[in-house]
Amino acid sequence: MQGAQQPRIDPGDRRQIGLVNAGIVWVLGRATGGRPPNIFTTLARHRGLFRRWLWFAGALMPGGKLPRADSELVILRVAHNTACEYEWGHHERLGRRAGLSGEEVARVRSGPEAEGWSERQRLLLAAADEMHADGRIGEELWKRLAAELDELRLIELCMLIGHYEMLAMTLNSIQVEPEAPSGRLG
Repeated sequence: MQGAQQPRIDPGDRRQIGLVNAGIVWVLGRATGGRPPNIFTTLARHRGLFRRWLWFAGALMPGGKLPRADSELVILRVAHNTACEYEWGHHERLGRRAGLSGEEVARVRSGPEAEGWSERQRLLLAAADEMHADGRIGEELWKRLAAELDELRLIELCMLIGHYEMLAMTLNSIQVEPEAPSGRLG
């Protein structure tokens, strides 16, 4: 993970993000038990794109068909693969809330071959790795995933990995500053 860097684009205030987005980020902050996360106040500077992105992102997580623990496992692997400190920090907490143990969250960094994963977890982690490395899931892994997931969940898995790769690239490029740890889960 990269070290803390100065943000290239600062989080926006109410004037910079507009009243609608200010209301949205206030609600999102309340849902996480604090002030609005920097990801939202930074991305909200692009007012219309922010709202469209939230709609899409929410359809994947938390509104997707994959179980939350599966989604969080995949997102954590994407955060590791992309060295996205911001994404890792948020989803480490969300993963724990979704039922992943602290040991499982830490083990994500070791990848799909680490001891202790179920076969399903191994396949999900491998999918994140293959898409990151090759831009696609290969035939052998796809067949194994198709035995585990229906078509809707296969589509969602690909979209989830691709979305969080895109988001990680954006966060890393903009250098969104991580919030100070609060010691709270979520």
